[in-house]
Amino acid sequence: MSSKSQRAPSRKSRREFLATSAALGISFTIVPRHVLGGQGQTPPSERINVAGIGCGGMGGGDIATVSKLGANMVALCDVDEARAAGTFAAHPQARRYKDFREMLDKEAKNIDAVTVGTPDHIHAVASMAAIRAGKHVYCQKPLTHTLHECRELTKAAKAAKVATSMGNQGHASEGSRLTNEWIQAGVIGEVREVHCWSDRAGRLWKQGIGRPTDTPSIPPTLDWNLWLGPIAERPYHPAYAPFGWRGWWDFGTGAIGDMGCHIIDHPVWALKLGAPTAVEARTTHDGTLLEGNKLNFETFPIAAIIYYEFPARGNLPPVRMTWYDGGLMPPAPAELPAGQKLPDNGVLYVGSKGKMYHGSHGGMPQLLPGELHEAAKAVPKTMERSPGHYEEWVNACKTGKQPAASFDYSGPMTETALLGVLSLRAPGTKLLWDSENQKVTNVPEVNQYVHTEYRKGWTL
Repeated sequence: MSSKSQRAPSRKSRREFLATSAALGISFTIVPRHVLGGQGQTPPSERINVAGIGCGGMGGGDIATVSKLGANMVALCDVDEARAAGTFAAHPQARRYKDFREMLDKEAKNIDAVTVGTPDHIHAVASMAAIRAGKHVYCQKPLTHTLHECRELTKAAKAAKVATSMGNQGHASEGSRLTNEWIQAGVIGEVREVHCWSDRAGRLWKQGIGRPTDTPSIPPTLDWNLWLGPIAERPYHPAYAPFGWRGWWDFGTGAIGDMGCHIIDHPVWALKLGAPTAVEARTTHDGTLLEGNKLNFETFPIAAIIYYEFPARGNLPPVRMTWYDGGLMPPAPAELPAGQKLPDNGVLYVGSKGKMYHGSHGGMPQLLPGELHEAAKAVPKTMERSPGHYEEWVNACKTGKQPAASFDYSGPMTETALLGVLSLRAPGTKLLWDSENQKVTNVPEVNQYVHTEYRKGWTL
């Protein structure tokens, strides 16, 4: 290879070069690792250049993980310097921003990909801006704050042909693949009933409360206007930021948005559920489940049960899936051995031959009665195993092979979770859902919550 041919191509052509080479099986010479990146490190010729939007909490964790996988952090964006301080310190070479729109304008030629680890209400606008700039995107769960955002973001990612992944890490687990294989092999028989639950809601953040009336000073490290993003202006309060936002309608998606994408992910995948046709919620603010109770339209209820109806899919029967949160759980199966209990977050599948349960994030499935594990041993491993959730996305940025948790899958799955959020707007009423047109057909007044009106200056 000539010295000319060894020069690093432009960032755009480098991405095309990596993808084309992988697809065609072309081999090429790379300068040894000890020369370019140090022993055991990824050489610059194989690295992707990444910008991070949201650098504290899960966003900081995402940035740290992709960096360990060899990504080069070129730019970092966070509205709160104090919240992002650890990530800023870990990547002193990265240029810093507070407004992701400014960052994408200035860094477009320098980056290949973007991570989005912000509160829920920023996911869509940040991810869409990155996609429109032609960048690969890793976005935390839930993919978006509203159903409309989810559909539009999924379509945009597909049209742009960028590598995408959502932060439902358990989708890459061995347990998730065994769940698929065992169910589809008929180990527990025909499944028509599924129960999903989470102990979130009230345990890690407050729900069932009204808007605070005091107006404390905005911390000097925080740009409150940018934190609000597209959501209607309100005074700053620590009840919202940096963490309590999950319980507020305007910013979060409650327990089902937080944990649903880790939990309902697995029955949606294994049972090929598709879109539900109906959903109905029962909620509580005082410990008693009510029908049609008056909602607090500032925060989510302290606990809820949500019933989903999924139609038959080919040879697969209809499924009724029930979601529980805030400390509510399904009855423990009679087959559960003495001394054992269901996990605090998980899924229970009820089949015609037996039952199966597992924890969140694709925990290892357990069969009831235990004798069914003998039958499970004979089930062949028919699904491709994952090298790791983040590894899938980093590899996809180089090769073009979409991760299993790409927006093509995670978008529709997130819509199922967000439909549960929508049902909480009208507890005690079964909502008939037209997924193709994204509207409730029998209670039209609920459709105003399919999307949120953005503040002036913000677009999807």
